[in-house]
Formats: sequence, structure tokens, C-alpha cells
Amino acid sequence: MLVARYYAPKDVRLEDSPEPTPGPKEVKLRVRANSICGTDAKIFHHGHHRLDPPRVLGHELAGEVVEVGPDAAGGWQVGDRVQVIAAVPCGECDYCKRGWQTVCPTQKAVGYHWDGGLAQYIVIPEEVLKVNGLNRIAENVSFAEASVAEPFACALNAQELANVGEDDIVVVVGAGPIGCIHVRLARARGAAKVFLVELSRERLDLSAERVQPDAAICSAEVDPVAEVMRLTEGRGADVIITAAGAGKVQEDALQMAALRGRISLFGGLPKDKPTITFDSNVVHYRELTVVGANGSSPDHNRKALEYIASGAVPVADLITLRLPLEKFVEGVEAVTGGTAIKVTIEP
Repeated sequence: MLVARYYAPKDVRLEDSPEPTPGPKEVKLRVRANSICGTDAKIFHHGHHRLDPPRVLGHELAGEVVEVGPDAAGGWQVGDRVQVIAAVPCGECDYCKRGWQTVCPTQKAVGYHWDGGLAQYIVIPEEVLKVNGLNRIAENVSFAEASVAEPFACALNAQELANVGEDDIVVVVGAGPIGCIHVRLARARGAAKVFLVELSRERLDLSAERVQPDAAICSAEVDPVAEVMRLTEGRGADVIITAAGAGKVQEDALQMAALRGRISLFGGLPKDKPTITFDSNVVHYRELTVVGANGSSPDHNRKALEYIASGAVPVADLITLRLPLEKFVEGVEAVTGGTAIKVTIEP
């Protein structure tokens, strides 16, 4: 079978590899779709501290069950259409037992600790099945749409933590695929208005045409804080989601928050620049809430699939580039350059 295997930064090789054989407690899938995210692009260019090469990449995947180990949990059958979680909690530590699976200290990941979905076949390990990490796909949802459930799940975790809800004015900073999902999810959760902020005019126009925010703000052309204040008549936003990995974005979020506003630090900062100037008096006097967001749980993945299946948060039109596995590098370049919203590899 064909795989995309990472060896070192900018050294991802398309190789012919033997098909994997599932163990007694494992399930084998025929991969039908694996979407590429910004993290995949970062791994391609710079590597990742959690990834020991050589490793088959890919963690946003969906496929079809083709073989089931005799002792595999879940009652899976050949032909079942499924989506796979990326972040795999242990399910046994104190944090997992308290329902905080996203911060499980021994969490592992598909495509990092095990071979991922940029292959024609993948074996789903026992650890994934043990935490109900394989999810059935509704008949009206395509494999490509289902592969987007994993980043969607991360957005859902963030919006739950920030308590996005009825009548909120929400600002989403970052017009990549995750920003687009945040816009639609905020609306589905009852937000009154959603503004989209992006530095690149080209990327903003591409995404805004799809998700139709109440305002599209190009931060290269206007001061985003001043523009949010103008649009809200000086009140500010109830929720600001920083879906862009830049310190200034987080600093600006404090300044555009309304009284008792909530700020989601969704996008991580570069490892060599992890700190910002944090005006704690703004937080103190405005009674702001600042929350982090770290991945997603198996339950978030299931909920994301439900949102997609119900039509409450469509994702099909966000997939603007579909490529065969042989063109994986072309897909990475599209993600890096921002010329596509969501890129999906279909082995």
C-alpha cells in the first residue's frame, strides 16, 4: 500500500509499505479521507517534539472497516463507516475520571505515537477502542466531511469552555478552516453576531465568502480593536476566540472584550515566543474570563459528527481542495500558503 512517511523536516516520502495486520483487539480500516491541518504543515517543515520518526502522518481521518480482531471492543463489522479520534486519553487517570480527558497527562495521538491516516490502510489500536474513539458516520455524511470532525471537535471544546451561547457577540480571529468552523459553530450555539478577523485580505475574502460573518475585518487594513468597538458601539465583544498563533492577537483580545467577556486562547504561540504583555488590570476591572483550549475528547468528536449530520454546521463547502495521496506535498503547500480553506487527501 502507499503511505506518506515522515523522516525529518521536509523529508516526507511516498513509500510502498506492506498492509498492516490488526491484532486480536484491533480494527483495520480502509482510509477514505484524511484532512490536512496546520499542525501537519508545521510537522512537514519543522518536525514535532511528540513525533519519533519514521512515522506515517495523518490524524484527521475517516474510513471503512475492512477487518476486525476477534477481541476488539465496540462490536464493529466489516463495512462500517467510521471516524477516528486523534487525541487518545488513557481513560483511567484522575483527570479522565473527572471528565477532563483533553488534559490527560499520558494522552497519546494517532499519527504521532501510532501510524496515521495518510495511507491506504490503518490499524486502529486497542487504546483508541478502549475510550470509544471510533465513531459511526451517518449515511448522509461523506468520508471527507467526517474527517473534518476532528478539528471541529477542538473548536467545540473551546466554545464549551468559553460558554458561547445565546445573544453573544463573538469575534473569531483567524480565517483558516478552524476559524470558519468557529464562525458557524458560534451561530449554531445561538450567537447574535459573529465577526471574522484576519491579517491576509486574500484569505479573509476566501473564507468570508463561504461562512458569511456579520463583519469581515482585515487587520492589515484597519485596527481590529477599534473596528470591533465601532461595530459594537463601544461595548466590545462577549467572546473572542484567538484562532491564530500570534501574541498580538491575544493582546488585542483583551482590549476588545466587553464587560464580563470571555477570551479563548485557542491558537498556541510559537515555542520561542510563548509570552504576551498581559494587562491584568483589564481582566480585573472588567471581570473577564480567559480560558485555554487543548484539543478534544472522544465525546467532542461524536458531537461534532452530530452537528455535521444535522446540517447545523455544514463543512462540505469548506473542503476546497481534494487530492490523491501522491499529491500530499501539494496539499501541505496549499495549507501553508493559505490558498485553500480545507485540504483533504483521499487515498
